[in-house]
Amino acid sequence: MTERDAAFEDGREAPLNLGAFDPEDLQILSSLSQDAVFPITEMSWRPGMRRFALLINRFRWEDDGQARHGAERVRSLLVVDNVLGVSSQGIDRSDKDTILSLLSVTFEPGEEGAGHVLLTLAGDGAIRLEIEALEVTLKDVTRPYRAPSKKAPSHPV
Repeated sequence: MTERDAAFEDGREAPLNLGAFDPEDLQILSSLSQDAVFPITEMSWRPGMRRFALLINRFRWEDDGQARHGAERVRSLLVVDNVLGVSSQGIDRSDKDTILSLLSVTFEPGEEGAGHVLLTLAGDGAIRLEIEALEVTLKDVTRPYRAPSKKAPSHPV
């Protein structure tokens, strides 16, 4: 038998790749994204593709190994498709050094599956996405890394 060091892949902590097509699924994505931080420059609105995306640094709420290796974050893409329009409040897009903190992602239903996805930010900021149909994905795109603060945010959802 050959001995070898444990590898990331040996753990049962696989990267997330989740989709939400109804409000209940969106609640799960929201709780996994709570307290994510991102530079204002990591927001992207592509009208031709009808896509709004954030590259976030999310806390790994689902991680059962915090006692073993400490608090971790991971870079993830939070993507909303079928977006017809974007509006925001309480955000100064001209200040490129701004770091935003995501508190929640919610759905405000309209008619025939349409409505709005609301991204609520700390400090009274918000981004409101007019959507034709609810389709949101959350996908981890890096390996987890030790949270710079070395601790979990104060409260999960």
